[in-house]
Amino acid sequence: MKINKKLAAGLLFIFLLLCFWFSLPKKLFKTPYATVLLDKKGQLLQARIASDGQWRFEPSYAIPEKFEKAIVCFEDKRFFKHLGFDPLAFARAIYLNLKSGAVVSGGSTLSMQVIRMSRQKPRTFFEKIIEILLAFRLELSYSKKEILQLYASHAPFGGNVVGLQAAAWRYFGREAEQLSWGEICSLAVLPNSPSLVRPDKNRKALLDKRNKLLNKLLQTSQISAETHLLSLLEPIPQKPIPLPNLAPNLLSSLSESSLQISLTQALVQTTLSKELQIQTNEILELHHQKLKGNGVNNFAALILDIEKNEVLAYVGNVFHPEDAAIESYVDMIPAKRSPGSTLKPLLYAAMLHDGLLLPKSLLADIPTQVAGYMPQNFNLSYDGAVPADIALARSLNVPAVRMLQHYRTERFYDLLNRLGIQSLNKGPSHYGLSLILGGGENSMWEISSVYASLARQLNHFGSNSGRFEPKDFAYPKVLKGNAAKAIETKSSIASLNAGAIWQMFEAMQDLVRPGEEENWSQFISSRRVAWKTGTSFGFRDAWAIGLTPGYLVCVWAGNADGEGRPGLTGVQVAAPVLFDLIKLLPRTPWFEKPFDNLNKQIICRQSGNKSTEFCTYADTVWVPKSKAPQPNCNYHQRIHLDKSGRYRVSSNCESPSYMQHVSWFVLPPAMEWYFKNKTSDYKPLPPWKPGCKSEEEPTNMMEIIYPKRLSSLYIPKEIDGQEGKAIIELAHRNRNVKVFWYLNGTYLGTTKEFHQLGISPPAGKHLLLVEDENGERIELPFEVVRNLPK
Repeated sequence: MKINKKLAAGLLFIFLLLCFWFSLPKKLFKTPYATVLLDKKGQLLQARIASDGQWRFEPSYAIPEKFEKAIVCFEDKRFFKHLGFDPLAFARAIYLNLKSGAVVSGGSTLSMQVIRMSRQKPRTFFEKIIEILLAFRLELSYSKKEILQLYASHAPFGGNVVGLQAAAWRYFGREAEQLSWGEICSLAVLPNSPSLVRPDKNRKALLDKRNKLLNKLLQTSQISAETHLLSLLEPIPQKPIPLPNLAPNLLSSLSESSLQISLTQALVQTTLSKELQIQTNEILELHHQKLKGNGVNNFAALILDIEKNEVLAYVGNVFHPEDAAIESYVDMIPAKRSPGSTLKPLLYAAMLHDGLLLPKSLLADIPTQVAGYMPQNFNLSYDGAVPADIALARSLNVPAVRMLQHYRTERFYDLLNRLGIQSLNKGPSHYGLSLILGGGENSMWEISSVYASLARQLNHFGSNSGRFEPKDFAYPKVLKGNAAKAIETKSSIASLNAGAIWQMFEAMQDLVRPGEEENWSQFISSRRVAWKTGTSFGFRDAWAIGLTPGYLVCVWAGNADGEGRPGLTGVQVAAPVLFDLIKLLPRTPWFEKPFDNLNKQIICRQSGNKSTEFCTYADTVWVPKSKAPQPNCNYHQRIHLDKSGRYRVSSNCESPSYMQHVSWFVLPPAMEWYFKNKTSDYKPLPPWKPGCKSEEEPTNMMEIIYPKRLSSLYIPKEIDGQEGKAIIELAHRNRNVKVFWYLNGTYLGTTKEFHQLGISPPAGKHLLLVEDENGERIELPFEVVRNLPK
């Protein structure tokens, strides 16, 4: 029987011991925390109040030594000596309470207060016993430093301010580590009675309590007499102040997983630089103030460190919540918008990579119509022929569309997707050739990622021994540590030739910068920047993206609701912001030339393609290596001139001994028509010597510019209700020749020099016939549409 009693007692003891051991929850506090963004140095950028309406920061900060000394001195002077319960303090509290006839002291240690804050139970004698037991249990599992951190993170500091760090920011506007002794002591006395004594309530009582604490610290030799005197002179805070509001859109987008990132904790350290974030906000606000009178309400900017692939500044919008029309809450960085011309450099690099053109290959810049789509240059004019790199630098639309037609939309669509632009959620046929002019919708986040990845690939070309490294292609990192997890990655990766990337960035340097025309050469000598602007249809979006080997800056301007505004162009609105931001960044050396991905090539100076035996002037340049054959010059041809050199001749009328055999640069008629009007040194083919014409004379003396073969023409009515007219146009090598026009066999008229004619045919199919006085003729079928399908 005695054995059974001992066994029962032992089992009871074990049961009670287990109950005691497991009485402490694994997670003491289940309260929600404010979402807090810190910069890369741990400085506060942005915070969002917790779901229960409290400013409570997640515990992760080290407790400042000043606060540790102050709170121990004020609340629990034997904190480091007891095991959660201080009998002397408890006995003293009982004595004081009996003496005064009321509860004036609780005798709770800091450990007991942590338990009380976690349990949130009514304060009774029985609850006090539970607090003592759990405080002892707390001491067995937590270090004194950890208990202090729990206290500092969950103690009330008046109103809806909970925790030391939240209180430091709300009352003093900076983190607790930066507070003085006077400020720390002002906070240390608040949790004792936060509802009665706080900065905006009973300020005299708060000042007295703070000064008494400072006196105790002096008496215990924890502060010097000088520090004590200076601290007594410090004022106490007036009232809670707003927290920093430097990245509101970033916080919203992270919370909504808009950046392929999902938050895993409330206290988040970002890769941002607080100083650069402040400067970026200021610059965007400055330009916003200049342009808001024109109805341009929204600006956004993204700055990346290319080598680290980290975001240094993230401003998703100007911040004016008081004005609902500005829609400050919309983060424009992940927003899908028309990118304008910002994709043109990628097509240029892709065609270099595949050997479809060379950096200075001559491109046609003439009226172009493809399946009813007729692109136009921004200045509504044509150059006839323009080198590829100049077409990119000038952002000409017609050459870009013709390049995409050659490269194929499906192929370019796939390339964009594999580079990381995954916002094109419809098939390539939906976008068509307009894709290169902003016909799709992309985000600043995606486009910046693509250009930064290509720059990083070029930077690492030497260190990777010329090999492509997939890890160079990734979305930018905006968070440090384990604060987030990626929820979307690039499914497949496209690689471009490093030589093609280098040539692309070289061409992107040659844009004329806003306000810098006269000082261009001085600016480029001090800082080289590859940059590109973009303007969407209807002046709804203005883009500018620029990079150096070290940094990338992307800027967007416009209206979040999509409203277009006159003058809202990339070069006029976004580019000035871009260069203001670039001036904030350190200078870096330019990209090293990737010699292993380049070949020296002899090219025709006039056509930009590989030189042939007929090319009269040649240059040796670096071009990207390509497995495919690169284009040869096909604009030079051998012609025969008479002895004077003024006329073309043939063996039918001139002895070969009197002929001059020369190479001549000859453009197709439509290209020639516009090119010779823009280029004074272009020499058209000499005329044939009278009475002398070769039977092998080419039949391409003229070319119809508009309309194109089998095209459909929509001819709207005029304002007065009369039937409108379409202007048909032709280019002829001989500007003095007469041209006769016929429509469906009916004579329309004759033109000379300027071959344009207005016609107003009925709806239906028609046949246009054009014949010159020498008998050369062109037939062109087309269709007229008077009413567009609904």
